[in-house]
Amino acid sequence: MSKQKHNQQFMILEDFKPETVIDSFNKCINKSNCEYMTVDISFLNVMDAMRVSTLCAANHYVKYPNGKIDWYVSSPEVECFSKALNLGNSKYLVKNNNTRSLKEA
Repeated sequence: MSKQKHNQQFMILEDFKPETVIDSFNKCINKSNCEYMTVDISFLNVMDAMRVSTLCAANHYVKYPNGKIDWYVSSPEVECFSKALNLGNSKYLVKNNNTRSLKEA
C-alpha cells in the first residue's frame, strides 16, 4: 500500500552556490507546508551535494519528522555518504545530465 503524498513541493535550483541553495531550501520549508519535497541538486558536485542534502534534510526533519525528500543528484556517491548518517527522510535519484533521465541511486 503506497502512502499518498500531500503538499508536494518541487524545487529546481540551478547555478547557485551551496550556501544559496541551503538558504533557499530553508526559506521554503519555513514559509510553505512542504512535508514532501523533490529537489534537483544535480548541478552540484558530489561534495557540495552531500553537504546540501545533509544539512537540508536535518532541518526538514525538525519541522516534518514524517516528511520525505527526493533528491536528484549527479552521482550515487552522494547516497553512499549519506547512508552512514541514517537520514531516513531522504531518497536519492541519480540524474544523468547527458540524457536527462533518472534512476534510483
